[in-house]
Amino acid sequence: MQNKILNMPPAYISTLSLSTMGYTLLNSSVTTLTPGGVGFVGTQPYVILKLIRIMNALTTSAVTVTLFRGASLSSLTSQAFAWDNVSLPAQGYLDWVGQDRFDSADFLGGIASLQQSVVINMTGEIGLS
Repeated sequence: MQNKILNMPPAYISTLSLSTMGYTLLNSSVTTLTPGGVGFVGTQPYVILKLIRIMNALTTSAVTVTLFRGASLSSLTSQAFAWDNVSLPAQGYLDWVGQDRFDSADFLGGIASLQQSVVINMTGEIGLS
């Protein structure tokens, strides 16, 4: 089986505190793996994240952004990923390019310092183990 291109829709990065790690931006877990036919065994999908672009939609203010990767939604168990407390200038953007695999137990979350200011776009591939 071949991986498929995955284009995730744009979303705002939350302004919640570090203790709540913002909200989940990416997780590939599905809740049911019901067999889909003869010889098919359902498995959890994985995502190979290839590009992240964060954009500051504000025209006059810089914004601070941090992304987290972890096995839960708690910053206590997560590590900074891609950007850690980076300042994004007004109307600026940053790109992260790589090939990191996110399994069903992996979460990508993030926080921004100002509400409805930072838009995130992500592309990658999705496949089955």
